[in-house]
Amino acid sequence: MTEQNTRLGILLMVVTTFIFAVQDGISRHLAGEYNVYMVVMIRYWFFAAFVIAVAARKAGGVLQAAATTQPVFQAFRALLLVTEICVMIYAFTLLGLIEAHAVFAAYPLLVAALSGPVLGEHVGWRRWAAIGVGFIGVLVILQPGLGVFQPAAIVPLIAALMFALYALVTRYAARRDSAATSFFWTGTVGSVAMTAVGIWFWEPMTGPDWGWMGALCITGALGHYTLIKCYEVAEASAVQPFAYLQLVFVSIIGITVFSETIRTNVAVGACIVVAAGLFTLWRQRVKG
Repeated sequence: MTEQNTRLGILLMVVTTFIFAVQDGISRHLAGEYNVYMVVMIRYWFFAAFVIAVAARKAGGVLQAAATTQPVFQAFRALLLVTEICVMIYAFTLLGLIEAHAVFAAYPLLVAALSGPVLGEHVGWRRWAAIGVGFIGVLVILQPGLGVFQPAAIVPLIAALMFALYALVTRYAARRDSAATSFFWTGTVGSVAMTAVGIWFWEPMTGPDWGWMGALCITGALGHYTLIKCYEVAEASAVQPFAYLQLVFVSIIGITVFSETIRTNVAVGACIVVAAGLFTLWRQRVKG
């Protein structure tokens, strides 16, 4: 991998994290005004159209993209992701962007912890130590037993666990299916599932909010596109640490747009979680 490609990959990851942070800000606004299921349903309609359009342009077309020997497993992946998105957006409405993302930042540690039992990968004592330190950081954020613990803080932790499982089953699926196939199933099955649920929660939207919904759909598709391009030009281990910049970007949006504040324990805990996560990614790269 050339230095130029790695630099481009890092730049694309930074752009991707910024796009996803903007997407989360729009999601928080819309979910505060309308039902979460409806918001995610409309977003997935656009997502499904996007993945079908991408598949249609490639050799073999839609049929080639849809071809898999593990349809039940691919459907499970898609359902896991769309459920995680609903849970995380709900967390935004309960805790705000900053605190929800501070807890969610633990997901790479959960990936490392679960990679042994789920994928049979070896996790050494150094990574287990980093995982332990990372969860101390989560406890610092949550402050259990201090009289100020919010049960709602468990919601983004559930989302982080679901996303970690999604990441692991995606790696497992990649043993037999291409990334294009997994991407296709993610968008199409997720769209069907959310339509089955979200259509019952339809609410009329104002003109400006339809504009925000359009922006949400565009940022969703654009973010996935830049992420795909990022992994095409650089190794995942080289660019993954920069994904933590999303926590910085959502904090800026949370403070400037939603008048959120950063409590000291959240800042300290998030730093511990991110440091542990970066160490885990570094160890993974060394082992690789």
